[in-house]
Amino acid sequence: MSDAPSWWYRPGGVAAWALSPFSAIFGHIGAMRMAAPPKAVSRLPVLCVGNFVAGGAGKTPTAIAIAKQVRAMGLRPGFLSRGYGSNAKGAVLVDVKVHNSRDVGDEPMILALYATTVVCADRVAGAALLQSCDVDFIIMDDGFQNPTLRKDMNVVVVDGGRGVGNGFPMPSGPLRATLAKQMTMADRILLIGSGAASGDVVRRAARMAKPIMQADIAVRQGERFDGSKVMAFCGLADPEKFFATLKALGADVVEEQAFGDHHAYSAGECRELMSRASELGMPLVTTQKDEVRLVRAGEAQAELRKAIDVLVIDLLFETERTVTSLIEDTRKRAATYRLKNPANIADAAQPES
Repeated sequence: MSDAPSWWYRPGGVAAWALSPFSAIFGHIGAMRMAAPPKAVSRLPVLCVGNFVAGGAGKTPTAIAIAKQVRAMGLRPGFLSRGYGSNAKGAVLVDVKVHNSRDVGDEPMILALYATTVVCADRVAGAALLQSCDVDFIIMDDGFQNPTLRKDMNVVVVDGGRGVGNGFPMPSGPLRATLAKQMTMADRILLIGSGAASGDVVRRAARMAKPIMQADIAVRQGERFDGSKVMAFCGLADPEKFFATLKALGADVVEEQAFGDHHAYSAGECRELMSRASELGMPLVTTQKDEVRLVRAGEAQAELRKAIDVLVIDLLFETERTVTSLIEDTRKRAATYRLKNPANIADAAQPES
């Protein structure tokens, strides 16, 4: 089961309408917050990968794909993440050899495999730490609705299969602010996969002349699952997507177990998963996000980590030129702004005058 209420991704519904007064307030407050001027500007270009809705949409694989291309262009990317669910106090430079997901969050543990990664709830402080590292291009994983740090480019990821739900802000629907306001703040829309659910976003983007990019998800060595019987488990915002991916690869998913998003697996749960897989006589398969939650989490977690097969995904842009031009445009915007506002260029993020 998805963490999202059932009515979020279907039209109408009594619950959605009953909660609509609260959604109107939430959406208005969210829109006002997004409209607030940034409190600080980094001396480095900042590209934000965000989404319109609560929950997963593919931000992390998108950020990684962009970072790979940034590096291919001879630049040094760095990730800035809030570190959702972490115990981090202040700005923390992620070290995968020392930290675990409770320290810094699960997505940052994955991001840090690809580039320098800083976790901080305060995006300004996090950017300041990144600037002191060997980095010359910042990629924010989430933070589209956060106005504190100036962003030179906002890329908003939309899952083609889910879209943006029923069109309501939370709690009636999944939107983090009114769609109208969010669309005005977006610079590019990245549509991952295909599906009728994304039609409204595509039409709105076209009316507002917002460029739409296309990308797809690919599974590394996905052919190994073809024809195999497996037991699958995960703790994601949309677990059905993971199970459907395995089935699309040809796997016979005999049993599925879904936990809450960002779930921290207890020793008992780990033993139960291994015991059940042993009873079924088949391998356990999970996601990379789930695997990193088992790192340095305890003995049972370490045992489970050894027993699992991990499905790793990559995001593939429609063309290499698509992502290259995105990076180039971000750098041009950053250079233009900083040329016109030289007082804001510094060795750390500084308040705008």
